[in-house]
Amino acid sequence: MCGIFGCILKDGAAAPIIHQALKRLEYRGYDSAGEATLHNGKIYIKKDGGKIDEIHRIHNLDDLPGRVGIGHTRWATHGAPTQENAHPHTDCGNQIALVHNGIIENFAELKLELENKGHVFRSKTDTEVIAHLIEENLKSNPSLKFAEAVLEAVRKLQGSFAIAVISSKEPDKIICARRESPLIIGIGKNALYCASDIPAFLPLTNKVIIVEDDEFAVLSPEGFEIRKIADASIVMREPKLIDWTPEMAIKQGYKHFMLKEIHEQPACLKNTLRLQEHYLDLMATFLDRAREVFLVACGTSYHACLAASYMFSKLAFLATYPVIASEFIEQHGKSVNIDSTILAVSQSGETADTIAAVNAARQRAATILGLTNVIGSTLTRISRVYICQQSGPEIGVAATKTFTSQLSVLAQLALRLAKKRGKISQDEMDFIEAKLKKLPDIVETVIRTQEEKVRQLAQKYRDAKVFMFLGRGISTATAYEGRLKLMEIAYVPAMAFPAGESKHGPISLIEEGVPVIFICPRDETHKTIIGNIMEMKARGASIIALIEEGDEEIKKLVDDYIELPKGIPDVLSPIPFIVPLQLFAYYMAVEKGYDPDKPRNLAKSVTVK
Repeated sequence: MCGIFGCILKDGAAAPIIHQALKRLEYRGYDSAGEATLHNGKIYIKKDGGKIDEIHRIHNLDDLPGRVGIGHTRWATHGAPTQENAHPHTDCGNQIALVHNGIIENFAELKLELENKGHVFRSKTDTEVIAHLIEENLKSNPSLKFAEAVLEAVRKLQGSFAIAVISSKEPDKIICARRESPLIIGIGKNALYCASDIPAFLPLTNKVIIVEDDEFAVLSPEGFEIRKIADASIVMREPKLIDWTPEMAIKQGYKHFMLKEIHEQPACLKNTLRLQEHYLDLMATFLDRAREVFLVACGTSYHACLAASYMFSKLAFLATYPVIASEFIEQHGKSVNIDSTILAVSQSGETADTIAAVNAARQRAATILGLTNVIGSTLTRISRVYICQQSGPEIGVAATKTFTSQLSVLAQLALRLAKKRGKISQDEMDFIEAKLKKLPDIVETVIRTQEEKVRQLAQKYRDAKVFMFLGRGISTATAYEGRLKLMEIAYVPAMAFPAGESKHGPISLIEEGVPVIFICPRDETHKTIIGNIMEMKARGASIIALIEEGDEEIKKLVDDYIELPKGIPDVLSPIPFIVPLQLFAYYMAVEKGYDPDKPRNLAKSVTVK
């Protein structure tokens, strides 16, 4: 997730306005930034890696000349956060500059095609290919107008994008286009703006037009025009007045970042499905060769590893060992060797205990693989191969969208390894892959249909003193993560166990009214977990069950239930099943008057041991 901005002014300098707009978009990405302006037929650019204030101190982003310009604040997905990879990107002749938010799935093929035609690339990003495509269109057909060349280019793109493009040949225009990634036009008194989010220009205007999927817009001093990408037909749309405060706008109208990020999960899951297959294949090859595989992480990422151990076992017949990073050295430090492979998972890529475990394994010649959300982090630098989960920045301290993104990547990796090993049938492979592609829509359905019911459950159980979470099989990981969310932000003591372990001690804590949350997908554990529900019910527990639609057998046994779409393969079930538990924790915190974005005593990235 990145932030883009553009402006056309009738009077005044664009650069200071772009600079301040990028500051307001910094929550969308903050590992590099840049600006480009047009003046006297020339494009001027300043960009670098780092946060905006750091870049401004070095380069003075305010002194670029011109009334037309674009800007970008980046969260890296392709290429490290360096000056070369920072946006804006240009064509060979430096006559086109472009900023982009999204992921171009077919950039590698397009890049090869353009290189064969003589184009020279300066960065490792997917974005730069768009600038060269536009240049090639103008070169091969000089009669094309700037907007037409951009339109032809975006028609060749696969994936998601919101772009803003300027050209020294038509210096009074900004061309924008979008597919899946957000794009909004702001209408000022003597200016036009385009941006990823309303906060970018909210202090300047509250009059906006939403550009919809597969539309492009031409901004000029005379006004703007929106057309369909498919056939260039004109779109008429009335502007809206936004009455948000700047703080509300940053959260897009949500009360808290955590709720916003829960709702962003369908889009994040779509991004994870656009991973470069080369890196999945490469990581799967290392896993296939390994004598032993340790999945090393902390907190929520550890729960993703626990779920992944079931995925690797069931799909690829690979035994893996999920290990809490802070215990790895004591538990396995002496036995790790050159035949060991460590798959380390860390949202930030900087988690101190995870990095310490990885460094200890490196000293014993183990192979290091990494899964993280931050390109350029320590984990990416010390891994033999790493994958970026592409969740975008997560502001809320409690992990939500980064957890489901990790699960999606790990599921894809397990499927890739299963295909390499030939351990499951093609029909089963096709079924799971098809369901994986539908997960964004499934999660969206869960949020849309169950959020209000979850909120009501939080009201009902807000005074409970303790909770227990139980699941079987892969749902054990879901239970652990649901418990963690509730403890993190609602400060309610909670326990989680494999349901089969409940009678080996935990059941002694059950008395009248104690809420027990069961995770109950219709998998091979379904019949057994019904027995566990009955055991708890007999001792007076209040049972809340997460079930699939139409599970009448469990409905009859429980006090409350949340229904999820049916037919989800068990190896993918933690992704949709965790969402109601995230919402439950959120609404429990709100009911108790706590700020779920800033839980006490916790930090987003734990960089001390």
